[in-house]
Amino acid sequence: MATADYSDDPRIVLTLDAGGTSLRFSAVRGQRLIGLAVVLPAHGDYLDRCLANITEGFTQIQRHCPEPPVALSFAFPGPADYPNGIIGDLGNLPAFRGGVAVGPMLEEQFGAPVFLNNDGDLFAYGEAIAGFLPWTNGLLERAGSPKRYRNLLGLTLGSGFGGGIVRAGELFTGDNSLAGEVWLLRHRLDPRMNAEEGASIRAVRRVYAEQAGIAFEQAPEPKTIFEIGTGAHPGHQAAAREAFRQLGQVVGDALAEALTLVDGLAVIGGGVAGAWPLFLPALMAELNGAYVGPAGDTMRRLSASAFNLDDPAQRETFLRGETREIPVPGTERKVRYDPLQRIGVGLTRLGTSEAVAIGAYAFALQELDREHR
Repeated sequence: MATADYSDDPRIVLTLDAGGTSLRFSAVRGQRLIGLAVVLPAHGDYLDRCLANITEGFTQIQRHCPEPPVALSFAFPGPADYPNGIIGDLGNLPAFRGGVAVGPMLEEQFGAPVFLNNDGDLFAYGEAIAGFLPWTNGLLERAGSPKRYRNLLGLTLGSGFGGGIVRAGELFTGDNSLAGEVWLLRHRLDPRMNAEEGASIRAVRRVYAEQAGIAFEQAPEPKTIFEIGTGAHPGHQAAAREAFRQLGQVVGDALAEALTLVDGLAVIGGGVAGAWPLFLPALMAELNGAYVGPAGDTMRRLSASAFNLDDPAQRETFLRGETREIPVPGTERKVRYDPLQRIGVGLTRLGTSEAVAIGAYAFALQELDREHR
């Protein structure tokens, strides 16, 4: 199945990207944001205030829409019963306990269908609809390559480590809305822990503090640590670079594990993604690393070669491939053949928030269209 294209669709969907500190509301039509976003505090410790701001944010966005929305669709942290719009016990929004029926509440208030999903899932879907996936296939087409991609794994690096899978144009959510939970893969450098402890804001701060010999509370935020690592800000440069190198190793290991099952492109977003110059080399080295056998022999970590599509030289090799013509036995015909098995890795083409909004928009329209078939 081809990835859905809603670029000319006139319907409007109201979207929300809900985080631990803020709620970001948008309106989307034709795979584009219309008007300005509305950002309100989450008030995660106070359920009534949080729910009131969710209602207020959607009300403000709707007020500026040229016509009524056909649906509300948004990203909310889990655990959750996403298909039924019920939020479970959240770590970063502690007021949510015992099951909170946010979806049904909003359906009553706005008189429109409501769809909820995980932010990692919707980020991946947005990049598959209008971001990294079509961008990569467009490059391949212009390069004259026969290669095309249909599958995408999305990763978000921020307060947590999120993931989402798009398979053949559809978001793959799993039977319990738990597909793509990369944060629960093992930690590459300490297998007792889960990967999120090495692939998040707190992980970067923790390693910097350890390497610099300071308390965790004294460690700056990753943006400042990145600037220290590049020499743009005073601080312990070696510690900063090591913090991001370790993050690259952990994310690369988790990505390699996931790609053995997904076999597709991979796109990276989230607040920490901007530090890619310091962590992407280690990530790519992990993807293109090797296993060692009992006799000391080696084999590739991944069957496919991994290329950083934000590096011009690697992108050129990826696009060129090894395409050639081979004869069809017993005929005078020739067919094109590209034997280079490869995957591409790169950064968000939309920006994380916009990708989540477009993913939420497309998911809602796909579900509405499915219901009316």
